[in-house]
Amino acid sequence: MNTIDLLNNHRSIRRYKSTPAPQELIDRLIEAGARASNTGNMQLYSVIVTQQKENIEALSKLHYGQGSTAPLFLTICADVNRYHHWCRLRGCDEPYGNLLWLLSATVDASLFAQNICVAAESEGLGFCYLGTVMYNTAQIATLLEIPKGVVPVITLSMGYPDEQPEQSERLPLEGIVHHEKYHHYSDEDIEEIHRLREEWPFNREMVKQNGVRNLAELFTTKRYPRKDNEAISAALKEFIAQAGFDSK
Repeated sequence: MNTIDLLNNHRSIRRYKSTPAPQELIDRLIEAGARASNTGNMQLYSVIVTQQKENIEALSKLHYGQGSTAPLFLTICADVNRYHHWCRLRGCDEPYGNLLWLLSATVDASLFAQNICVAAESEGLGFCYLGTVMYNTAQIATLLEIPKGVVPVITLSMGYPDEQPEQSERLPLEGIVHHEKYHHYSDEDIEEIHRLREEWPFNREMVKQNGVRNLAELFTTKRYPRKDNEAISAALKEFIAQAGFDSK
């Protein structure tokens, strides 16, 4: 299977076989991740590899039970701690604890993670991105003994798939591609862009089960409501400050 077909056939895997991936394979996946493009060739990321059962159970709890059958967790972090340590040893300034470098490190970590994911699928592994890393960041950092200057930004559960789920729907290209300049959407554009998503059988069933009027209301009142967004954002902002990043 070529790379484009591999990417187009991606499915998030949430149930895994107990068979662990060989350490040699995990190392090769991480090496592939490290070949990703990054800011200034600084590689402002780290990855914490979790394989011990008790640690996986503890991490899974912080992700609301997700990944409980996975034999492998990868917690990928934006990391300026390593660079600051090097700068101190060389008698230099430590100028990376700010918003610019938090965002740069997050981009680096994301590219690193995506390389790992593509490599993993090419080797027959499945994975699921756990967005809940942003929900319990401080607790995850405490569990993994993460120091100042390091922020967990991506968690992947990974292993050999024990399911073959249907693919999730995606927006049409017309919904995300802008030619030359940003195209300002009309009401008709938005209706057409979201039509497939709103008609997707799974989404229609979720709307029905939750007793809401439409998919947008499901997102804004059930899945990601304002009160949760604001509470999580406040906790995340507090953790980022404690991690040594000045966001001003």
